[in-house]
Amino acid sequence: MRVPLLTLAAAGTALLAPAALSDQAAAVPPPRRPVVRSEGAVAAVDLLARLGECHQISHGRYRTDAGSPATVPVCGTQDAVYWKADLDIDCDGQATARCNRRTDPVFATTTSFQQSDGRHLNAETLPYIVVPATSRIWDHRAAGVQGGSVAAVVYRDRVEYAVVGDVGPRDLIGEASYATAQGLGIPTDPRGGGVPSGVTYIVFRNSRVDPIEDHAAAAAAGERMARLFLTDH
Repeated sequence: MRVPLLTLAAAGTALLAPAALSDQAAAVPPPRRPVVRSEGAVAAVDLLARLGECHQISHGRYRTDAGSPATVPVCGTQDAVYWKADLDIDCDGQATARCNRRTDPVFATTTSFQQSDGRHLNAETLPYIVVPATSRIWDHRAAGVQGGSVAAVVYRDRVEYAVVGDVGPRDLIGEASYATAQGLGIPTDPRGGGVPSGVTYIVFRNSRVDPIEDHAAAAAAGERMARLFLTDH
């Protein structure tokens, strides 16, 4: 697992006393069994084959965990950016039964992007991914990636559509919400879940779901863009 981290949005509030959790959030429920499925009809193998050889667009490489070597480039095509990394569990945002300070020792109550009602995202129910903060390595905004951008996350033979929902450290990559991991059949425990490799994150350039919390819209848009991605050479 990574060392304790705070998202950029949480950095300014890191010294504030933690808000009291509801009784439901404070309780630690039994682990939820991963849901093994693939959203939509676009096959994981077809998406991976379409990526081809990496055309690196980052000015350097990222670490997957603090202290590990920097081995992960961000690659690009005309329509998408992508990287292949691990998946660490991001439980930040709204405190829920499975994402709170008891279940996750590095839990932060904020995410870099917020829902339409101003609340922070719900990592337990919303599939989202984390992008690195802008740095000399890579500026995701210059690549057409923003909060709410649509992503296809691929693990083995499964595809989960998600949105860009949080921003992480400048030198680390490979993190997604509890809900993303659950949809891919990946262990969701914030303390020891995730997988060490084998996850591909594909973000479609200049895409955006509004409101960001509308997963049905993200899945529909992701399926449509994935189909176009496969046919647009």
